[in-house]
Formats: sequence, structure tokens, C-alpha cells
Amino acid sequence: MSENKIPYKIYLEESEMPKDWYNVRADMKNKPAPLLNPGTHEPMTAEELGVVFCEELVKQELDNDNRLIEIPKKIRDFYKMYRPSPLVRAYCLEEKLQTPAKIYYKFEGNNTSGSHKLNSAIAQAFYAKEQGLKGVTTETGAGQWGTALSMACSYLELDCKVYMVKCSYEQKPFRREVMRTYGASVTPSPSETTEIGRKILADHPGTTGSLGCAISEAVEAATRTEGYRYVLGSVLNQVLLHQSIIGVETKTAMDKYGIKPDIIIGCAGGGSNLGGLISTFMGEKLRGEADYHFIAVEPASCPSFTRGVYAYDFCDTGMVCPLAKMYTLGSGFIPSANHAGGLRYHGMSSVLSQLYADGYMEARSVEQTAVFEAAEQFARVEGILPAPESSHAIRIAIDEAMKCKETGEEKTILFGLTGTGYFDMYAYEKFHNGEMSDYIPTDEDLKAGLEGLPKF
Repeated sequence: MSENKIPYKIYLEESEMPKDWYNVRADMKNKPAPLLNPGTHEPMTAEELGVVFCEELVKQELDNDNRLIEIPKKIRDFYKMYRPSPLVRAYCLEEKLQTPAKIYYKFEGNNTSGSHKLNSAIAQAFYAKEQGLKGVTTETGAGQWGTALSMACSYLELDCKVYMVKCSYEQKPFRREVMRTYGASVTPSPSETTEIGRKILADHPGTTGSLGCAISEAVEAATRTEGYRYVLGSVLNQVLLHQSIIGVETKTAMDKYGIKPDIIIGCAGGGSNLGGLISTFMGEKLRGEADYHFIAVEPASCPSFTRGVYAYDFCDTGMVCPLAKMYTLGSGFIPSANHAGGLRYHGMSSVLSQLYADGYMEARSVEQTAVFEAAEQFARVEGILPAPESSHAIRIAIDEAMKCKETGEEKTILFGLTGTGYFDMYAYEKFHNGEMSDYIPTDEDLKAGLEGLPKF
């Protein structure tokens, strides 16, 4: 199809909407390492995982073989409220950059939660409801996941308890209030409401918290409250499975117009957005059907891929969760209070970690001032105020487009615009006032976290 026939926004018809999630593990020669019991160091069984997670989600977590997993009709009906999300050709950005590159982004912010997180939140809440549970507990960093889960729980009449990383709780009060509007209780983490929270506060007085801290508190709350289970917005296999709808939709839309991306870029914190965006394309690469250049982008202040180690580690600061083999900075590492709260996690998805270790993708880290420069540039020409997390991908997409300008190559670039930044104005204010700094941990800073890795 000729380029002038490609619209600014590409939407799928309802009949083209995915009916299945795609499980990239089925096509991986080297499967992600299993979760280990922190006490025995043996692979976690379904029964053990069922104490923390919903039964059906445990099955999805352990399924390395089924390539397609059917999306229940009730979830597909919920998806229709905000999906399909648009695939957008960034014509204005291309013109501004004067680049021969063609730039596309998959926009996941067109729902009240403001991000892609709702794709997995409704799935996890649905399975909790099907199991007859009273409610769920979770953590949230920037607040998008907590908002998404509160929306899903409200829709399905489930109770929702959210532990929000303290620095985000203080920086983003309006995100907190959206969660409360949907009926969730929101607690700044670490808190005095759990044993683990009290211990972390005693060991680290005045800490701004981390996702690892909040996870520990949410797991404790779930396991000590009858009729509750814990749900997680990133990292886990099941979450990447649900988020695969992003990649499936994107691939279908691009195929419809004969578009093939050369470079696919996503921000990386725990891995939900990146894993969801690249899933279907990665499957093609794994099967030898096509080739793509994948780039994971993370903050320089929390560089799990680029400066972490590939090892078994606790998924939480309190060391009560299973051990996962992943690129990690150590569960005790508490990153600086940067403004991309959703990327402040010490580790990375086991699926993405295995793919990275096997050389299927590249990783880059970027400083937050450079990220906000890209965010502002994007907002001024594309009309969307992007979330700080998403803006990591924008930064590298612009960098790659400028390389094309220098070389004259007409590459096609695809990136994930995970959500909007309308609750991140405190961060934008700091940037505009010249008060934003670029903290990069020293080797000594990282050493402290890595020394806490479990040894067995």
C-alpha cells in the first residue's frame, strides 16, 4: 500500500480484535528459569504459588508450552471500552526532526487509568472474582497500575488494597485520589501497617520507598487476610501474557498496511509494557520468520539490564516472595526518587532477562533530564503529554531517527507510548524550573545491593 494511504491513526475493526493472548515462552528455546521457593530453593509448585496468587493465574504463570491462550469473553467485552488502542504515525515528529525515518507509536493511554496497565488488571481481577475471592492486594509505583486495578475491581465488585511507593504517594496525590474514587484503599509504603513495613522503616529511616518494599507489604497483607490474593502489575509471566494484546494488535495493524518495523523500542522497569509490545514480533524472530532490532530503555538511576547481574534474587525488599532469575540490582537496592516511578524496580522480568541474556535484544539507560527534553519535544509536536516512563522510549526513538537523518537510511521505528503524564506535572515543573538532577548510582552504590543477593 502506498505511503499516502496510511492514515495518521490506524484502528482495528472489532472483528479484527485479538481473541487470544500470545505466550512468547512457547517459542523460546531457552525457557525462563523457574521461580524458586525461598526456603528450599526448589522450583515453586502450583500449590505453593496458589497461597499468594489466584489459581488460574498460577496456571498461566507456569505455562511454557501453549502459544495461544484464549481471552475470556467477559475480559474481551471489557477491552471494548478502550480497545483497540490506536497505532499512530508520528508524521509531525518526523517533519520536525527532518528525518527520513518513519516513526510509529502504539498509544496505550486512552483510558482513565492512563496507561497499558488495565490490560492485565482486568484479567487478574476477573480470575480473582471467578475464584470467589473477596479482594486483592497490590503495590504501585507511579500509580498507573494501582489506578488500573482499582478500576477493574470496582467493575467486578472486589475490594482493592494498594500499597503505593511513598515518593510517588507524595508526588502524585491526584493519582492517589483517582484510586480512592474507584474504591481502593491507598497506603504509602513502607508503612506501619505491616511487620515488613515497620522493619524497613527501622532499617532505613526516612526512606522514600521502592516497588520492592511495596510488594513485600502487599504480599504480607494478602497472605494474612482470608479471602484475598496478591496481584502484580509487571515482571511476572502472567502479566506479560496479558499485555501481549498490545503486540498482537500492533502486528495486525501493521500487516494490514504492509508496514514492517526495523526497530522496536519500549521502556523497561519490570517488563510489562516492553514484553507486551515486542511479544508477537519476538515470536517471529525466535521462529526465524523475521528479524527486528529490539531496544529496552531504562533509567540511568535504576539500571537493571545495563549494570545489573543475571542471578536469582528476591522479587521484594522484605525477602518473602519467591526467588526469580533476572537481571537485578539486588532486592535491597532502593533507587533515587526519580520521576519515572513505574521504572523504579530493582529487577527485570524473567522472560525478558532470558531473551536479553540470549542476545535477542539491546538495552540502554538514559538520564531523566534527557528523557524530559524528549517528552517536551514530543508533546509540542504530537499533542500528547507523555508519561515519564513512556518518554524513555521517546528519547531513544528520537535518537534513532536522528541517526537515520545522518546516514540517510529510511528505517521504520516503532515505540510504545505506554501512557499519559497528566498526573506528572510535579515532575514537569521540576524540569521546567531547572531543578531536576541526574542521579546515577556509583559502582559502590550498586555493590551494596548486589552483596545482598542470595547465595546458594
